Amino acid sequence: MNISKSVPKVDHEEKASGKSLFVSDIKMDGMLYAKTLRSIHPRAQILNITLPELPAGYFVVDKNDIPNVNYIKIIYEDWKVFADHEVNYIGEPILIVVGKNRERIDKIIKEIKIEYKVLKPIFEYKKSLIHKEYKKGNIKEAFKTKYQRIIHEYSTGYQEQAYIEPQGFLCYPDENGKITLIGSIQCPYYVHKAVALTLGLSDDMVRVIQPSVGGAFGGKEEYPSLLACQLAVAVKKIGYPIKMILEREEDMLVTTKRHPSTIKLEASIDDHHHILGLKAHVSLDSGAAIGLSPVVLSRAMIAATSAYTIDHLFISGDVYYTNTVPTGAFRGFGAPQMIFAIEMFMNHIAKKLEIDPFAFRMKHLAKQNDFTSTSGIFRDPIIMNEMIERATKESNYHLKFSEYQNSNVYKGIGMSWFLHGCGFTGSGESKHIHAKVKIIKDQKNHVSILVAAVDMGQGIKTTLKKIVVETLGISYNQVSFNNPDTDFIVDSGPTVASRTTMIVGGLLARAAKRLKDTWKDNEEMEVVENYVQPSYIKWDEEKMTGDAYPAYSWGVNIVEVEVSPITYQVKPLHIWSVYDVGKAIDERIVLGQADGGILQGIAYGYMEIMTHDQGRIKQKNLTDYIIPTAQDMPKSKTFLYENPYAFGPYGAKGVGELTLVGGAPAIALAIEQAIGKKIFKIPATPEYLMELINNDSN
Repeated sequence: MNISKSVPKVDHEEKASGKSLFVSDIKMDGMLYAKTLRSIHPRAQILNITLPELPAGYFVVDKNDIPNVNYIKIIYEDWKVFADHEVNYIGEPILIVVGKNRERIDKIIKEIKIEYKVLKPIFEYKKSLIHKEYKKGNIKEAFKTKYQRIIHEYSTGYQEQAYIEPQGFLCYPDENGKITLIGSIQCPYYVHKAVALTLGLSDDMVRVIQPSVGGAFGGKEEYPSLLACQLAVAVKKIGYPIKMILEREEDMLVTTKRHPSTIKLEASIDDHHHILGLKAHVSLDSGAAIGLSPVVLSRAMIAATSAYTIDHLFISGDVYYTNTVPTGAFRGFGAPQMIFAIEMFMNHIAKKLEIDPFAFRMKHLAKQNDFTSTSGIFRDPIIMNEMIERATKESNYHLKFSEYQNSNVYKGIGMSWFLHGCGFTGSGESKHIHAKVKIIKDQKNHVSILVAAVDMGQGIKTTLKKIVVETLGISYNQVSFNNPDTDFIVDSGPTVASRTTMIVGGLLARAAKRLKDTWKDNEEMEVVENYVQPSYIKWDEEKMTGDAYPAYSWGVNIVEVEVSPITYQVKPLHIWSVYDVGKAIDERIVLGQADGGILQGIAYGYMEIMTHDQGRIKQKNLTDYIIPTAQDMPKSKTFLYENPYAFGPYGAKGVGELTLVGGAPAIALAIEQAIGKKIFKIPATPEYLMELINNDSN
C-alpha cells in the first residue's frame, strides 16, 4: 500500500472547499482505530494481564512495544506513556487495542483481565514534589510591627478546559519508516520532540501536521504528547495508519485540568494601614505526574502581589503529588488561583481594619518604576489609574457599592485589578524556547509565513498575517499562513503564555521589515529572525529574582450580581472590563478574546464545579459539568486602552490570558457583598453560599 498517496493536503483542501478539516474528518486507506484500556484504581500494582485470543488484524500495544523510553519528557521524566508495573490514578493508560472495527475493539477491551494489588492512595497534600521560594526586601523587619497581623487561607478547585473538539490524532508511517502525526494540538514541536524521544528516532524521521483545532485553552499543550507517543508506538509496531479520537466522557475523565490550590496569606500592617510585608504559601495539586506544575507554581507565586506594590515579601510554594488525574496547563497558568486569593485578601484586610477597601487598594496600586514582586522593575507606563476611573464611571461602581453595602436586596458589585506577564516566565524565551520565524517570498512575489503558531480559535492566523501585510505594505491576498507542518516550518515556540502576538508577532514584524528593506521583485527571498531577549532583562531562576517577564498587560473587571435568598443561585447582571494590551492588532479579535475570557473567568468563580471521589472525577460530561452558555453572559462592555510596548509588533502585548485572570475575584467580591459574608473558596456554589449565610461566625 502506498500510504503517502492517501495523505490529505489539509490546507489546500480547506481552501478549495471553504471548510475546516479537523483530525476526525481525515481518513486514509487501510486506517485502523485505537482505544485505551485504563486503570480502574487510583493506586495499585499490576500483577498480571491476561489477553483474550486476538482476531486477525487486531493488536495490543503496551510498554513492551516501546523502542526507547517509556515517558513523555515535559520537564521531568515521570509521566509514563503506558503504565509500567504500577498505576497511580484512575484512567492511567495501561495499553491500547488497535483494529478495524471500534465495536470489536470495545469487546476485546472488556475481555482483557487485569489482576491488581490495590495500594493505599494519597489524596491529601502530604508529598511535596517541588518546592520554590523567593524573597523581596526584609521580611523579618516588616513583621516586627505590633499593630496588626492578618492571616487568611483561600482555596480553588479544578477547572475543565471544555474545548469543543476532544483530543485526537491520526498517525501513519511512510515507506522509509518516517512517522507522521496529524493532531488536535497547540504545540507542534512539543509533540515532535516527545515522539522522537519515545521512539528513539532522529528529528527528521518524525513529522507533525496541525489541522484545524477546535479549542484548547492550554488543555492541548502537554497532554497531546501522551496520545501521540502511544499512537506512534502502535504505528511503529503495526505499520498501518491508526486514528484515536477520545469520546467526550473519556476526555473529561483523564485529561489535564486546572490545578486545585490552597493559598495561605499573611500580612503585617502598620498603624497607617499600610502593608509592610506579605507572606504567602501556595499549594498546588499536580495529580499523579509533575508535568508542567513547576512552571504553573512559579507563575502563581510571581502573581502574589498582582497589581499592587508591597515592599517586603516571602513567597513560597509546593507542588503536591496525589493519586488523581494529572493537572496541567490552563489559560492563566497559576495566576487565576493567586489573583483570586490576593484580591479577596486585600478586601478582607480592609474590612478587618474597618476602612474603605477601594481607598486601601488604591494606596497600594503599582506605579511605573516600582519593583515587581520578584524585584524586577515596572519599566513601562502603568495607566491603571485612568483605567480604574473609566471602569468605575461606566459601571457607577461607587454609588452601587454604597447602596448595596448595607441593604437587604441580595445584590452586590465587585471589582478586581490585575496584571499578567506576557511570554514565558524568566529566562524561558531566551534559554529554553529559542524562538525563530521564517518568511519566504517566491518568484511571483507571494509571501509565506512559516511558524509553529497554532490557530485554535483565538484568531492568530488573522493577527500574524495582518502584521506581515502591514509591515510589507502589500495586499492581504499576497500573504499565506498555512497550518504548521514540522517538515517545513521553523520552531517559533508553543502557542501558550500570551506570547504569540507579542513574541512571534514581534519576530515576524522584524523579519518582514528586513524583507521589505531588501525586496527584489520576481526573486526568491528568505528571511529568518531569531528571538533575542531585551538586554535589560535579568533573571535568576534559582532565586526567582529579577524581571520575570519583559512586559505586563493590565486589566480591571467589575461584575454586578444578584443572589437568590431562596435557592442561593447567582445571576450575573452586568460586566464592565478595561484592558491595557499595548496595541490591539485586530480589535474585533481582541474583543472576542475579552468576551470569552471574562465568561470563563467568572464561571471559574461561581459555576464550574469539578470534584473527585477517591480519585474518580465525578463530573464526566457537559451535563454534569456545567459551563456557561450565551444565556449566562450578562450585558457586557469592554474598553481597550493603548499603551504600546516598545518590543511588541506595533506595540502589542499579550491578550488571551489577561481577560480570564480577574473574573473569579470580581464575581466572588460581588457575591460576598450580596450575601454579607466573606468568601474564601471558589467556585462559590449555592451549597457554599447557603452554608455561609446560615453560619453566624463568618
